[in-house]
Amino acid sequence: MNELTLLYRGPLSSCNYACAYCPFAKRRENRRQLEYDRSCLVRFLEWARAQHNWHLRVFFTPWGEALVRRYYREAIVELCRLPQIEKVVVQTNLSAPLAFASQCGDKLAIWATFHPDWADPKRFLAQCRRLDQAQVAYSVGVVGFARFRKAILELRQRLAPSVYLWINAVKAQLDELAEEDRRFFSHIDPLYELNTQAYASRGRPCGGGSRVVSVDGEGMLRTCHFQSQPLGNLYDRQWWTALRPRLCLTDHCRCYIGYVHLEYLQMNRVFGSGILERIPSGRAPFQIKEVVVQSHSLAPMEALENHAHHLFSSGQPVLPDLAGQ
Repeated sequence: MNELTLLYRGPLSSCNYACAYCPFAKRRENRRQLEYDRSCLVRFLEWARAQHNWHLRVFFTPWGEALVRRYYREAIVELCRLPQIEKVVVQTNLSAPLAFASQCGDKLAIWATFHPDWADPKRFLAQCRRLDQAQVAYSVGVVGFARFRKAILELRQRLAPSVYLWINAVKAQLDELAEEDRRFFSHIDPLYELNTQAYASRGRPCGGGSRVVSVDGEGMLRTCHFQSQPLGNLYDRQWWTALRPRLCLTDHCRCYIGYVHLEYLQMNRVFGSGILERIPSGRAPFQIKEVVVQSHSLAPMEALENHAHHLFSSGQPVLPDLAGQ
């Protein structure tokens, strides 16, 4: 049976939050635009229903917030009921109703992001408890601004120890980040330093285009969200002929949903089956612990190649010692 991961990003671009640091478009959509987005999703569902010879994983990575739209919640429930669907993952700020999650069995996983400027911590944590009750796997992320330290610490203290809380490194400001702040982020997230890198990618094998593809609302296939060149269209009769191993065309890959598919990084050995929802395979309790990072300089690729798969040795998250390399 063939296997494929689809990163679905339709035309939806509206969000109920307006975070100043968000790189995505912020706008309100009218009824016609929302209906177009819904029709694109319906077409994708129709395609998925017909794929009886594939094992599929679907990762919704919307420009805006999808779960506040009922038609996305209904679509996720339907996808989870299809035998050919192995997993459905969605990026969300957890502000939407979550009753649908109990109808998804064990196929749904959540990539949640907490935005301190917009989200009420009590409500966010209540939503996390609802996911726990529905037995939905999830991780929680926060953007790594120093001004969020207090909110991050309180969140870590109140989340269940089994929940991985990751820090999304603000790469454009790393040079300005105080040493104390960087240590704090590594203290909270043992894998923080992995997300600070700009990984060399040009000419290197990547799963994008063969086992992972980006899909837009019109069905255009691309190796990932960061490549503009189409490979083909999902709705062509022989769409699968566009799939083949490829080398990356970008100099560096900085985004998690891209670099985890670079073959040489072996990130599957760190995240395993939780690579889409960003849940490390170690699943050790993520209580706050001391994590000493001996070097904050961008590590040579060789060091990361050698150490990435040791991050969760013995079931415990441990950063590689990159000092002097």
